Amino acid sequence: MMRDVTLGQYFPAKSVLHSMDPRAKILSLIAYIVLIFCTFNYFALLLTALSVICIVLLSAVPFRMYLKSLKVIIIVIVITSLLNLFYGSGEPIVQFWIFKITWQGINNAVFVCVRIISLIMVSSVLTFTTSPTDLTDALERLLKPLTVFHIKVHEIAMMMTIALRFVPTLLEETDKIMSAQKARGADMESGSLSKRVKALIPVLVPLFVSAFRRAYDLAVAMECRCYQGGNGRTRMKQLHIQKSDIFCMSFVLLIIIGVVLCNVFLPTVPR
Repeated sequence: MMRDVTLGQYFPAKSVLHSMDPRAKILSLIAYIVLIFCTFNYFALLLTALSVICIVLLSAVPFRMYLKSLKVIIIVIVITSLLNLFYGSGEPIVQFWIFKITWQGINNAVFVCVRIISLIMVSSVLTFTTSPTDLTDALERLLKPLTVFHIKVHEIAMMMTIALRFVPTLLEETDKIMSAQKARGADMESGSLSKRVKALIPVLVPLFVSAFRRAYDLAVAMECRCYQGGNGRTRMKQLHIQKSDIFCMSFVLLIIIGVVLCNVFLPTVPR
């Protein structure tokens, strides 16, 4: 299960999205997140979903990587969709005891399901096509105006990237510790909920020890390299907006215009 988590993983490949400026990708992601939750009819929802599929295809990342991203959160998607399915007013189509299914509930379930899947897919595109170093530089550049308020932008961007970078490492470490405990006869998959929680204690203790040890080693390594924050630092790779960035951001802008037109001129789905 831990091996299926792809959050924070970078997949090297040659594609239009890999060569894009990371600042353009972050801004496009923010626009898409807002866009996904501003779809008020099936035409706008379909347009957003198709655009997400196009972006996934342009990333040149194997589709199984995106399926792994969805596999981890599939239970949340199913539970949320079922809750929205039974939460709707109007004439019931099917009714059993206190549960009833209406057209409004079906619309709620469909919209929530497609929105969550689209959100996970488009967020995965950013981490799959952007290295942690590029992501740090982009976040620092985008947050640079906050330095006027004496906010340490470089340190914030560094912490965010380190946290994102160590997610796969800690998950891999967790998988190794769980395999070692199972080899010693530990049973973590059967019994009551309380027994399963108690069985995780031998996993959490060495995991915390390993995490603190990695953090200490990283701090020592940064100190040995005379790391002093963002003051006076130079960059080996300079970020520049290219034609491909303008083209991709124009594509996002066209999708936004299309969704707005669908919301304005087409009937809104009751939810």
